[in-house]
Amino acid sequence: MAITLVNPDGLPKIDVYRQVSIASGTKLVFIAGQVAWDADGATIGEGDLAAQVEQCYLNIATALAEVGGSFDDVAKLNVHVVDWTPEKMPALLEGISRAAAKLGVTPTPPATLLGVAALDIPDHLVEIEATAVID
Repeated sequence: MAITLVNPDGLPKIDVYRQVSIASGTKLVFIAGQVAWDADGATIGEGDLAAQVEQCYLNIATALAEVGGSFDDVAKLNVHVVDWTPEKMPALLEGISRAAAKLGVTPTPPATLLGVAALDIPDHLVEIEATAVID
């Protein structure tokens, strides 16, 4: 695999992501921010953060598969959540868990979580972009 995920000594051990990713592959892949659209452009999980997070992860996996990769190749995620508060963390984690179960992976690359005022349309609660490295 082109990505090795690490939690270095001296940094907090956080279950949902690793602090560092080491890339050794040769193809760098940037995936545009994914929202909770299906292939037809319909919003999945209107008003449901967990469902939208799940769809974002599934969309990232679809994009990666198109270029010969998988979630195991993700080096970094940026997660943008509308009106973020810590109370939304359980829904975020539920969406990640559901996507992981469907994909058969443990998606724990380094991630940045940002609260934003709004996204492209009011129905979207989350947008996730990914950077991957493929052998």
